[in-house]
Amino acid sequence: MSTKKPIKTPESSSNAMLLLITRLHFYIGLFVGPFIFVAAFTGTLYVLTPQIESAIYKDVLTTQSVGESQPLSQQIAAAKSHLQNNLILFAVRPAPETGDTTRIMFLDASAQHSGARAVFIDPITLEVKGNLPVYGTSGILPLRTTIDFMHRQLLLGEVGRYYSELAASWLWIAALGGVFLWYKGGKKNKAELANKTAHLRKRRRHYQLGLLLFVGLVFVSITGLTWSKWAGDNISTLRNSIGWVTPSVSQDLTTIDHNMMMSDEHADHLNHSSHHNMPAKKPAAEKFEDVDALFDGVLKAARDAGIDANKLEIRPSSTKDKAWRVSEIDRSWPTQVDSVAVDASTMTVTSRADFATFPIVAKLIRWGIDAHMGILFGVANQIILAFFGLSLCLMIIWGYKMWWLRRPQAGSSAKPLRQAWKKLSGTQKTITLLIAIILGVSMPVMGISLLVFLIIDTLRWKYQQ
Repeated sequence: MSTKKPIKTPESSSNAMLLLITRLHFYIGLFVGPFIFVAAFTGTLYVLTPQIESAIYKDVLTTQSVGESQPLSQQIAAAKSHLQNNLILFAVRPAPETGDTTRIMFLDASAQHSGARAVFIDPITLEVKGNLPVYGTSGILPLRTTIDFMHRQLLLGEVGRYYSELAASWLWIAALGGVFLWYKGGKKNKAELANKTAHLRKRRRHYQLGLLLFVGLVFVSITGLTWSKWAGDNISTLRNSIGWVTPSVSQDLTTIDHNMMMSDEHADHLNHSSHHNMPAKKPAAEKFEDVDALFDGVLKAARDAGIDANKLEIRPSSTKDKAWRVSEIDRSWPTQVDSVAVDASTMTVTSRADFATFPIVAKLIRWGIDAHMGILFGVANQIILAFFGLSLCLMIIWGYKMWWLRRPQAGSSAKPLRQAWKKLSGTQKTITLLIAIILGVSMPVMGISLLVFLIIDTLRWKYQQ
């Protein structure tokens, strides 16, 4: 007597897909949840601390002096006379407002994390107000630099970046899966509103908060991936191939090219010593007898060319055939990130990149990254991100409580991923496999962790047999 395989009806296939996503959502929460929690908590600390850092370093960042600012050349000389070692000057940030100090910035391998330090000069009296490591376009100081590196690598160096990439890779998948599970719950979710058991209360709060945070979960996950090492490199390659690059000025003086090149939006989270605009050696003395004396002229040329933001940075050329670069660095709203290249031998602008002329994709990328960092809308941005980060931490805690209240008892059986996979239709299997391969290759940390999930799931299933 022959036996026939059961026919997979649309309903059974749908239930199998529901089981597959439910199990995957559970694994993400159980194994990746702690990493997402740490990333959310440290990210919240980062966005909440600008005002704290400003208060801690108030004496360094501000001055009570009144009068006319001294030329940048004299401020640079004052900074250099303070240094014990002959460090390479790579940038100057003039005091943005009355009462602020000027930052004279030097390459310094001894500066932990950043590889750069700033000597803070009173622009009026030329008094040295401080000497501190600085990091990123935002110029964060030691307190926030430490928090920043906790957020991105747990202070473990490059190996620590696996943690943040793991969290960012799975967060958007968890969000989409959670919405799917809520949708499939349908009337069951409504019925639970009247149920007062502890498990269902936690579950209700978990999915309600997840729905509230859904857009933010996807946004933070995707923007966070652009900073990651492996997935981030793939994203950069994709952007270059389709032309989604951020324009930047050309500093080449041998063949003056007004076409704009690509710049890096992630300067805040990149080490100064590896930044592509960082001079690798001292500005060419063979071209300029006194490089420091040229800063004032370059600044004036940039101002005359329309660089009008209060916050800006001047970078001297690294070689004699390169132009100096003057960039606006105010990433709040409205964004001021125009830049020009200045030939310091003639004080003429040879290239420029104006944010107003950027393609819309480049603008969205700029705004997205700055919003992720809590910069774009100032205090309002900080409050929203802090609410989001703390809510995400709370949602993860509720998720663990749900699991603990309904954790499998000894001898009980769980429905593994492979069981759900077997019940999928052929089309569903093909689509699911293709998606897994594409995502696994694009986001290697996700791909490897998915294999780990499958191994755990298989061992769990065999243990139950």
